[in-house]
Amino acid sequence: MIPGGFSILWRTMASEVANHLWQSTLFAAVAGLLILALHENHPRVRYWVWLAASLKFLLPFSLLVAFGSHLAPSRAAMPSAGFYIAMNEVGQPFTSTTATPVASAPSSPGSFSFLGFLPEFLSAIWLCGALAVICLWCLRWWRVSSTIRHATPLYEGREAEALRKLQRIFALPKPIRILLSGTSLEPGIFGIVQPTLLWPEGISQRLTDSHLHAILTHELHHVRRRDNLASAVHMFVEALFWFYPLVWWLGAHLVEARERACDQEVLELGADPQIYAESILKVCEFCIESPLPCISGVTGSDLKKRMANIMTRRVFHKLDFARKFLLTAAALLALAVPVFFGLVTPTPTRAQSQAETATAPAFEDVSIKPATVGSGTPMVRLFYTPNGFVANSVTLESLIEDAYGVQKSQISGPADLLNRDRYDIQARIPDSVGAELQHPDLEQVLPQRKAMLCALLADRFKLVVHQETKQLPVYVLTVSKNGLKLQEAKSAQAGPYATLSGGPGGNGRMMVVGGGTFTAQDQPISQFVFMLSQQLASPVIDKTGLAGKYDFALQWTPSPNEVAGSEVSEGDSASALSRSSLIAAVDQQLGLKLTPAQSPVETIVIDHVEQPAGN
Repeated sequence: MIPGGFSILWRTMASEVANHLWQSTLFAAVAGLLILALHENHPRVRYWVWLAASLKFLLPFSLLVAFGSHLAPSRAAMPSAGFYIAMNEVGQPFTSTTATPVASAPSSPGSFSFLGFLPEFLSAIWLCGALAVICLWCLRWWRVSSTIRHATPLYEGREAEALRKLQRIFALPKPIRILLSGTSLEPGIFGIVQPTLLWPEGISQRLTDSHLHAILTHELHHVRRRDNLASAVHMFVEALFWFYPLVWWLGAHLVEARERACDQEVLELGADPQIYAESILKVCEFCIESPLPCISGVTGSDLKKRMANIMTRRVFHKLDFARKFLLTAAALLALAVPVFFGLVTPTPTRAQSQAETATAPAFEDVSIKPATVGSGTPMVRLFYTPNGFVANSVTLESLIEDAYGVQKSQISGPADLLNRDRYDIQARIPDSVGAELQHPDLEQVLPQRKAMLCALLADRFKLVVHQETKQLPVYVLTVSKNGLKLQEAKSAQAGPYATLSGGPGGNGRMMVVGGGTFTAQDQPISQFVFMLSQQLASPVIDKTGLAGKYDFALQWTPSPNEVAGSEVSEGDSASALSRSSLIAAVDQQLGLKLTPAQSPVETIVIDHVEQPAGN
């Protein structure tokens, strides 16, 4: 139960993760193009652009789309179909409209399949990698913390005096402590909330006052820019996406841009380039580099390039209007496009459904009563009659399945209200519209009937729903490689109205399903597909291409619950055996093949529901 559910969860998330990665990659590529356009500007601008590319890994576009959906008013206009399809294809390239099979056949009980354990295996690898990266960071952090604990506070001396003087110039909100360490770690700022300057013992003898002033100025720029916080956030990104080389590449460019930005700001304050370069080289001779990116030192990045940039005294231009506009437009588009897409996408589906419900004729003489359930298993019946609708011992969930043509796995809502009570329902079609809806072929008028049932649920159960597309486990129905064994219907005779719970209905003779048997005459393949969906407790996608009417005769080994007449339980082991038997019977007896797959499926999300109003 747990491994299977975990496998489904992993497969459901796989496409979402893939979409998030490619969207973040595209965002980083756009950031790279902006960097090229800004190469003549100050390095701090480039640093913030790289940092935005890093933060994008923590902000999926799907969250912005969901935010836009939440803001969407019910009267929002319907976007053009071309716009919606284009945005959906660009936004989710790994969510195909065609289901992708994940297995060619169900595994027999007790058999071992490596592919069946592949989701758990890959998830375990990711978890081990993430824990390894986090443990490595924590180990290095603990070592530096140990150094801090054993360091000696420095209150007097030229280092402390120079630090206090610079703090007054920088007007920092919190005073910075300086600790004297006996290790060979480079001078660096430790901490985020309460920054502390770690100063190696003995290095001051190698530095003149000018060198000391330049190094301290560099470190205080790190504090003012809050570089430790930004580096810690990117370290979290690296731990989550350790398997993706782009995040490590971004980390290296962040450190490079960070150090170059501080170098440029030190030079802009009037430091002599030669003295500043000498101070960095003297630190490199005496100390080792900080082990963590979130401890800002002075020796990071490529020293050869840094020395060249410092000595050439390159002049960077301020951002002109065109580049400011470019950065602003890029930021607004990155946020506004997914929010706008969420704003306009889900609303039309909701508005369309509400419009259909509002224009549908309403049932008359509606009677909703608590079902009389005896000691045995309740017999569930739900069907349309020529002049109305009848349901016996049905749950609210069954009614929603029928009204919206979905399965249990496609409904999200309060389980206690959906399945707690059972109802007996009778409703009559008004005489004024009876002739329009009393058609011998139920399939011709079923959409109107379902719209009437939706209106009944909205009126008596105060049901409010919206539709969402989710990646769910499905079955794909195709013609078997051994050829079709299904018999075409010999005659087309109009029969009584009948449908399974949620089914599309039929126009032929009465169908019989239950106890491991399905028989029907003169029925479309859609009716058989719905029966399979009910029995497998999962949506079935028809890829057979069969358009005619057929006579069905199918037998399989049911679970004890199915024999007793209760609903199929997806987690029941006996039901799992029953599904395997059904899949095999469909192949052997009808020449049709059911293949497990993943596919985007329309689901119903319940926003509000109440107990039914009185008759």
